[in-house]
Amino acid sequence: KLNSPGSHMDQILIFEKEGVYLHTNAKRSVQETSLPGFIRIVERAGVPALEWSPLEDEGRSAPAVLYSKKDGEAGEEDPNFDPGYEPDWAVISTVKKDREHVQVKDSGQWAFSLPLSELYSLRRARFSLGRNFMVLTSRGGHPLPPLHFHRGGTRELLRALHRYIVLDQSPVDGRLFLAYPRDSDSPAFPQSFDKLHILEDGGADIVSRFIHDPYATTFGGFSKVTNFFRAALRPPEAGGARTAQHPGLAAQPDDEPGFELITCGVELGPRPDVSRGPALDRWEEFLDCEGRVKDPGKVKELVFRGGINPPLRKEVWKFLLGFYPWKSTRKEREDILRVKTDEYFRMKVQWKSVSEEQEMRNSLLRGYRSLIERDVNRTDRNNTFFSGNDNPGLTLLHDVLMTYCMYNFDLGYVQGMSDLLAPILFVTQNEVESFWCLTGFMELLHQNFEESQEAMKQQLLQLSVLLKALDPELCDFLDSQDSGSLCFCFRWLLIWFKREFSFEDILTLWEVLWTQLPCENFHLLIACSILESQRGELIGSDHDFNTILKHINELTMKLDLHDVLRDAEAIYLQLVCCKELPRKVKQVLGLCVPCGSEEDSPDSQSSETERLLLQTEAGAPPAPPPAAPPAAPHVPSYP
Repeated sequence: KLNSPGSHMDQILIFEKEGVYLHTNAKRSVQETSLPGFIRIVERAGVPALEWSPLEDEGRSAPAVLYSKKDGEAGEEDPNFDPGYEPDWAVISTVKKDREHVQVKDSGQWAFSLPLSELYSLRRARFSLGRNFMVLTSRGGHPLPPLHFHRGGTRELLRALHRYIVLDQSPVDGRLFLAYPRDSDSPAFPQSFDKLHILEDGGADIVSRFIHDPYATTFGGFSKVTNFFRAALRPPEAGGARTAQHPGLAAQPDDEPGFELITCGVELGPRPDVSRGPALDRWEEFLDCEGRVKDPGKVKELVFRGGINPPLRKEVWKFLLGFYPWKSTRKEREDILRVKTDEYFRMKVQWKSVSEEQEMRNSLLRGYRSLIERDVNRTDRNNTFFSGNDNPGLTLLHDVLMTYCMYNFDLGYVQGMSDLLAPILFVTQNEVESFWCLTGFMELLHQNFEESQEAMKQQLLQLSVLLKALDPELCDFLDSQDSGSLCFCFRWLLIWFKREFSFEDILTLWEVLWTQLPCENFHLLIACSILESQRGELIGSDHDFNTILKHINELTMKLDLHDVLRDAEAIYLQLVCCKELPRKVKQVLGLCVPCGSEEDSPDSQSSETERLLLQTEAGAPPAPPPAAPPAAPHVPSYP
């Protein structure tokens, strides 16, 4: 909280916050040392400085660490809350070489006092055990030890700093914020802290907030999502102010490096008619006498074409998600289940055996438990398997997610993962099997939940590449409304359309996507199908950025899954049949590898394309292609 400025001789205390830990070796995960202390902004003789001092310097002993956060609009504190939920801050910088070393006053081994005029930049970063830190760097390049705000307070600190400095987001690194003194003439100054999105609430770090709470951020924070993507996915207009200070950094173009501009100069040809098939309703006939799946490709093709009959899902999903190898025998699967059961319960015992006293000293585990307990109580509660109080399905959901934290402690639990587990648990209704199926699913999606969000940005860029090839006019319209970043598709890609379709439809959609037919990025073609279905509504209306975002969100539960899948497959066939398809589109579809090779030639897929054209013209659904040779994995296993 901001303290009322009080004077002590020529010293004025502007801000003070307790519970700020200084980490003496934050990059080392085993022997980490942290010192509790105070962070302050102090004016001495009119010169403001940012200071940290340990509790020992205050003549008091270190108290037990209590974790709290602001609770929404009420502003009250929840003593059971762990800082694993709210992102803390790290500040690192690019160091200038042409300045003399700035002296930083020491009042002890670790205490420091840094004049704000010498603060060069702030950059969010993460070191050991997934924690976020604040590391100060002076203009002379003197790095200070990382600070971790165990009890929150970064928002208040940054607001207090705002009296003296302005932070400008770097156009080349979305996590880097460069500091200017208040009296600077830099044109970057009009950006406020809210626009920079470096506070804990308001517009703060909207991607991390979306990951932690996709419900509140997506359904209740459209303007925040709008502001984030305008800043994060498009380089700032005023970014040129930093180029002079970083002569080695080239100006960044609007287009992401590595993605060519795709225009409407390519004629794609007609889009073929595609029909869906019946669901896979026979299983035993695909097994040999020892229980091996004789033709996994045929099974995947049938699943892709029509999904799986509900009674068979429990068994087939375990193959699709990698719990059982396709060529395993019944006896081998019995052995796998036994081993995996033992392994699961060994991991479960790890967190079940943690005492309350131990957990008080493990903030990360406590944070995961807090998030999981909250999410379990609101995940798919309309489904009978999870409805009501004291439902055993809720206990299973909780236990599997807690055990996953032990399995993948680096990632741990991120909000949205309960959405991925619930359908799997509903189908398997088995704790061990649902856990290992979840790990298989997370192998496909874990990058979506990483803090850097590079995978999400990459997918949005790939989606833009596809849409520019398919419908340049729609792309031009979205660009004209400042919507070319396609940020409104973020939720679709994050949890694979979980909130867009009914629970039963999601079971079908996910098993279709798990086949990875006709390509690994088929989910992007599904997104294209949905966007094209809304073309008339979008172009023929008065929509702006915010109303486009609102309209897309309101499509929830209004889409016909079979139409979407049929159109997405037709889009794929239309694209692969184009002989002049841009190279970047081919790469997104897996038709060529990114690096140069002989397989990248335009004719590398010609025989496959001709076969599909003949089948389409004959009115027959595409048949399963021959197995792709191991030496050419880029050749799609389905047209």
